[in-house]
Amino acid sequence: MNVKVVMAQKILRANEQVARENRERLARLATVNLISSPGAGKTTLLEKTIVALRKELRIGVVEGDIYTTRDAERIAGQGAAVVQINTGGLCHLDANMVGRALDQLDLDRLDLLFIENVGNLVCPAEFDLGEDYKTALLSVAEGGDKPAKYPLVFRESHTVVINKSDLLPYTDFDMNRVQAEIRTINPEIQIFVTAAVTGEGVEAWCLWLREIVRRKREGSATG
Repeated sequence: MNVKVVMAQKILRANEQVARENRERLARLATVNLISSPGAGKTTLLEKTIVALRKELRIGVVEGDIYTTRDAERIAGQGAAVVQINTGGLCHLDANMVGRALDQLDLDRLDLLFIENVGNLVCPAEFDLGEDYKTALLSVAEGGDKPAKYPLVFRESHTVVINKSDLLPYTDFDMNRVQAEIRTINPEIQIFVTAAVTGEGVEAWCLWLREIVRRKREGSATG
């Protein structure tokens, strides 16, 4: 039997080369890769963010989904430039997919680019897409054990958004303990608490976004 084995390290090295090319194309554009479990609220947070910032920043979104265009349609409805990537069953975006999506955007006419990754806390953390920042979303409805169970995504991320805080009274989510666990994994990480559906906490998140756009324009973004 003739069996061909593709080594994961080779795949990751090839991805890193394309990610470097993406990063060069995004040299003047602040880029945030959003990673979460399905249903944590990435699309709702993006909708609220676009509404809050669209008068001052030109925003684009690369929308990753396994099969549907539903999230992309919601984002387009808020006036952002959006390109859909359907992975056809793959559980994460890679740099090649994002590079092809960048071909469809007028990058010179954007200030801020979001990449909404496929809902998954495991694989997306391993793939550099050429972004400046990774942001992990965690909703209180998922339970507080995600940082301990999926530490890589919290270690790789620059920021965490703990979403659906309006549901705290109906859960056993221990906000102080979870934040302490996240900071044990990544002491430098910045944490925002939001209820995106009501807009609570979104302004603090937007202040950080304004700051990274300013820093990128001045050539001092963290990559």
